[in-house]
Amino acid sequence: MEDLVAQVANVGFPIAVSIYLLVRVESKIESLTLSIYELAKVIEGIKD
Repeated sequence: MEDLVAQVANVGFPIAVSIYLLVRVESKIESLTLSIYELAKVIEGIKD
C-alpha cells in the first residue's frame, strides 16, 4: 500500500504540474498567434 501511495506521489505531482503549465501556456500561445496575425496584416498594408 505504501508503494502505491509513493508511486502516486511521484507520478501524480509531475502530471498535475504539467497540465497546469500547459493550460497557462495555451492562452499565451493564442495571444501570440493573434499578435502575429495582426502584424502580418499591418505588413501587408505597408507593402500596398
